[in-house]
Amino acid sequence: MLRQIGLCLVAVGILVTPLAAQGKGRKKYAVTNDRALVVTKDALVKQGYEVVSVENNGHDVVVWYRRGNRGRGKGKGPPAKMVIHRTEDRVVFLSAPSEVLVDIEVRLKI
Repeated sequence: MLRQIGLCLVAVGILVTPLAAQGKGRKKYAVTNDRALVVTKDALVKQGYEVVSVENNGHDVVVWYRRGNRGRGKGKGPPAKMVIHRTEDRVVFLSAPSEVLVDIEVRLKI
């Protein structure tokens, strides 16, 4: 009985492994850094974040943001960073909150 359960678990593990490897990784968008930055700022503000500063770092643009107080008067969140990385003719968003990344994707596809 225990041996059958063990074999079933091994079989499931073997079958699931190729499915996990089929992910495409981070999405790349064929837009300029300027367009990506404008869309990122708009998406962050729409989601309730405050853009603190923007820094150029070679091929990367680093956007520092933090959560607003949401009208509760309890202060603002700690600063966090998001990186817009330029690779050849594409941009990739790194360290972005998932809800903001969805909004960015929708705006860049339009």
